[in-house]
Amino acid sequence: MLGPFVRPEIAQPILQKDETSTFKDPITDKVVHWESMATFNPAAIVKEDSIFVLYRAEEKLGEKEIGGHRSRIGMATTSDGITHKKWPHPVFYSNNDKQKDNEWPGGIEDPRIVETEDGLYVLTYTQWNRKVPKLAIAISKDLVHWEKHGPVFRNYKNGLYHETETKSGAIVTELKDGKLVAVKINGKYWMYYGVPHVWLASSTDLIDWTPVETYESKLAPVLSPRPGYFDSWLVEAGPPPILTEKGIVVLYNAGNSQNIGVQELGNRIYTGGQALFDANEPWKQLDRTNEPFIKPELPFEKSGQYKDGTTFLEGLVFFKNVWYLYYGTADSKVGLVTYKP
Repeated sequence: MLGPFVRPEIAQPILQKDETSTFKDPITDKVVHWESMATFNPAAIVKEDSIFVLYRAEEKLGEKEIGGHRSRIGMATTSDGITHKKWPHPVFYSNNDKQKDNEWPGGIEDPRIVETEDGLYVLTYTQWNRKVPKLAIAISKDLVHWEKHGPVFRNYKNGLYHETETKSGAIVTELKDGKLVAVKINGKYWMYYGVPHVWLASSTDLIDWTPVETYESKLAPVLSPRPGYFDSWLVEAGPPPILTEKGIVVLYNAGNSQNIGVQELGNRIYTGGQALFDANEPWKQLDRTNEPFIKPELPFEKSGQYKDGTTFLEGLVFFKNVWYLYYGTADSKVGLVTYKP
């Protein structure tokens, strides 16, 4: 397992909503309060001497329920791993472009990010048009200017899964020269994705993806909920997994169903688990935690928009010989835990 991860002595959210920050939306042509509802579910990447945190920022649209607001991706940076400075405007958002039909009016949600060996940044994210959530790819050279490539399965079997709900894409990485980079296994990149099961897909170019299927041409889950455990309700891909000498370490998000799961956790609580997969056969599970390694414990992790509480894992980096794990709390704020090997 990776860890143990620990909270700071006085643990506080590192990012919170800001009802005063504004941005001129290119679709409505209006100035909006783009992070007035919440800031949560962060991706993270190391660039030069800083950690760049790409977080989901929600604009409040009335008193709507979860999924009814509008999301964009904001940026915060830290050079010491403690103080995170927000940028004034979002860096990635819905626009009058080819992806508008997939991304509007709900916006852009839940990023994960990896770097390639040649220095490109590959972002997986959820497009939310309030009809079907779709897992999509965007690529950047500088974390500021992005080229959208659309849904990851749009070309597979003439769009067989194009209108199927997909989200949470975590591309396998390895630690190389002190930095996490996307890695090929047997000539292909691999991505764990999805909820309520975790599925697997491969790609040669990081843009078009092929899901792993059974001989019956059905999606083959590689990680599933387990009655009797903390992940009895659902499992969902977390931050980019890491290829190690022992196999592929997958950090995943887990939901509990109290009646068939863990009684004391309660219903719908999101915790974090880890699973180990074979280094040459990424679909082959070798081991799995029986208890969560992180769970909502502090007030800000248990109160907010998602009242049942979450430690929702999406960002993992190795920075100055320390592992930084960024997570969303109760669909409202961003938290951070660290592990020093």
